[in-house]
Amino acid sequence: MELNDPEVIRRLLTTPGRWAVVGLSTNTARPAYGVARYVQQIGHEIVPVHPHAETVHGAPGYASLAEVPGRVDVVDVFVNSALAGAVVDDAIAVGARAVWLQLGVVDEDAARRAADAGLDVVMDRCPAIEGRALGLS
Repeated sequence: MELNDPEVIRRLLTTPGRWAVVGLSTNTARPAYGVARYVQQIGHEIVPVHPHAETVHGAPGYASLAEVPGRVDVVDVFVNSALAGAVVDDAIAVGARAVWLQLGVVDEDAARRAADAGLDVVMDRCPAIEGRALGLS
């Protein structure tokens, strides 16, 4: 299983896509808020996924991944590691092309399930940090 392949990270960040950001709310103090804004600014569509289904950065939210209409390219996981496995399983179920587990979110078994299902997997990394390192702003 290939995790955090630099070419996969580059492709996910530079190819315009639809990112479902799980755990994104209107709470500006949470890292998901700023990172989602960054992902949006570098050319991706964001879809907030949070039990409160709030509109964030102008994007309507949904209570679960299963409720998101249309395709999902990347599922960006902003939940704690104990909850990440269920989110990864949902990502596989909705046909996402990749899962990106944020800094501090580690679930080796879930990462393996995603990779076995054919998804690209990035774990314990931040798209804003990785994107800036690539010169994306």
